[in-house]
Amino acid sequence: MAAAWGRAKRALATSLCISVPARQMAIEDSPPEAGAAEASSSVAQEKAESASVSLRRLTSFGSRSSQGPDRPCSRLNAPTNSIFIASSNVKYGNLICPICRAKWKELPGAQPADANYGRARVSPLNWPQDEGHMAVVRRLSHTYSGSLQEHLPFFRTPEAGIFNDDEHIDLQSDTANEHDVVTGSVEMKTYSEFPAIQQSVAQEVFAVLIHLKAPKSSHSACSRAPLDLVTVLDVSGSMAGTKLALLKRAMSFVIQTLGPNDRLSVIAFSSTARRLFPLRRMTLTGKQRSLQDVSSLVASGGTNIADGLKRGAKVIDDRQLKNPVCSIILLSDGQDTHTLLSDRGLLNYSALVPPSILPGTGHHVQIHTFGFGSDHDSAAMHAIADISSGTFSFIDAEGSIQDVFAQCIGGLLSVVIKEMRLSIECAADGVLLTSIKSGGYTSQVAENGRSGSVDIGDLYADEERGFLVTLHVPAAKGKTLLIKPTCTYEDAITTENIEVQGEEVSVQRPAHFVDCKMSPEVERELHRVQATEDMSAAQAAAEGGAFSQAVAILEGRRRILESLAAQSSDSQCLSLITELREMQDRVESRQRYEESGRAFMLAGLSSHTWQRATARGDSTDLTTTIHTYQTPSMVDMLQRSQTLAAPGVDTLNRSPTMAPSHRSPHRFRRPTRSTKSFSGRPL
Repeated sequence: MAAAWGRAKRALATSLCISVPARQMAIEDSPPEAGAAEASSSVAQEKAESASVSLRRLTSFGSRSSQGPDRPCSRLNAPTNSIFIASSNVKYGNLICPICRAKWKELPGAQPADANYGRARVSPLNWPQDEGHMAVVRRLSHTYSGSLQEHLPFFRTPEAGIFNDDEHIDLQSDTANEHDVVTGSVEMKTYSEFPAIQQSVAQEVFAVLIHLKAPKSSHSACSRAPLDLVTVLDVSGSMAGTKLALLKRAMSFVIQTLGPNDRLSVIAFSSTARRLFPLRRMTLTGKQRSLQDVSSLVASGGTNIADGLKRGAKVIDDRQLKNPVCSIILLSDGQDTHTLLSDRGLLNYSALVPPSILPGTGHHVQIHTFGFGSDHDSAAMHAIADISSGTFSFIDAEGSIQDVFAQCIGGLLSVVIKEMRLSIECAADGVLLTSIKSGGYTSQVAENGRSGSVDIGDLYADEERGFLVTLHVPAAKGKTLLIKPTCTYEDAITTENIEVQGEEVSVQRPAHFVDCKMSPEVERELHRVQATEDMSAAQAAAEGGAFSQAVAILEGRRRILESLAAQSSDSQCLSLITELREMQDRVESRQRYEESGRAFMLAGLSSHTWQRATARGDSTDLTTTIHTYQTPSMVDMLQRSQTLAAPGVDTLNRSPTMAPSHRSPHRFRRPTRSTKSFSGRPL
């Protein structure tokens, strides 16, 4: 009976692709008494042999032949050396045998592609050797989870070719019917440089400021435009340890902040990119699942920013349904090692951004980038944001990553205006539009000088924009009509198309000269524009190694603003002075500039170019003084983040009602990095 039972077990093992050690077969084929005695006397030896057989099978079953480069070196057949060396090499992306230097076509431990690929090998009889084999697999999966999931398909579920599995949303929800959630429409004001021009004088350059302010909105999650957010996160080897822990904590805050109508997808990239989960609604269940997925992230490998953005864009492009607001957040602490070099060996930052989401494609999505630490490629991160009309922020202190994310999320969750466009028409004959100071926003002036426009895009609640236009004003009598501005946009919540007509701008033409004082609003905007131009010029000088010239440019502009600040206490002027002084300090030498000056200056340029708040580093003065362009929604979200922040507390399992505490930021090390050429966008 025992022999028959043994034959049945061997037959079942054959059908399940499970090998049985020879000693086990001998025991089963022997008489019951002998089998019991043998089993009793050799149980320890059997366990050792079982583990050894399992290890040998794990390192060799991926090879179809005992000869050739497809098989790992025969000197690796010793189980401990084979597993350790193979796993260590695969962990760092090395597919070369460390003994014979042959290239592995089938990795040690990889499962052959056959009909049973991906099928669990379950032993209904619970044989000891089966348990030994699975114990090895579990230990390897736990120890080398990051590298094995990246390189060995045995430990990873293949991704779909099309990311059209986004979670369903109700486009006919009550949100679209909340007509009272936005208070008023866009507010438009105009200011002339001077109230009057002598009638006999033709003014070649006359400035007019057009100021726009978005309406307020409710802070309720059910009465705002829902968001589709894709976060592209760097999990390369340099993110291991504290950086990854703080990134998980920041992502936990983002997940907890999003509402049930918002959707989130997470892309993790190192040497390659993978999608952790599709666009998922942040319901209670969705948040719990997302927190678990984020907490499983492991840091390993290189840095492939382009692949991460490619998958992020694919998530957006393949959506079946779309929320009204959509954005990508990109965070990296390193330099792309896969895509930056062009055919001529020059840096090609445009190759990092997928063309399908660029402005003018009809599917434009802003990418807000975050450079983490002193080793990141700030020029590349700034270029990615600039190309997509997004912002670049510099995160210098480890402890501030959550706050920086909070400020950005506060804006994205308060979008009230979409696809805004400002149009300018000249009114009187002879009045010509000569220029529009629009920063990063696309603007154009008609060939005949009689009209112009600015494409502004999205605005957050309470967000403001100022555009300085210059005119040629001819000699004339009486009152001269200059321009008439108009702006059109889509309400992000009601999807209604709205047009706002601005008042005509005019100037008096007295017969005699009148001593007029310049409009303070125009003067303030003029100094902001000039300061931004000087920042760009100083940054370009620093890139060329002319650090003393960069310091002189910044110091000259700072002294001009300080003389103005002595006459007034304008907050914008004071903020510019503080920022220029900080830039001057960080650009005084090559070492200082490469440590943090480049990133700080590019973050400042990004902020002023788009007139939107960004993070500038970890200076104590800056955190309390430079708050230019912050909106109430950003401030509220930032305060919430600072209230929740607590050192030594795991945010992944923390309730959002914890008491506030103080946090001391830890600075990164600041190694010297190579200088890269960069040309800033002119205003």
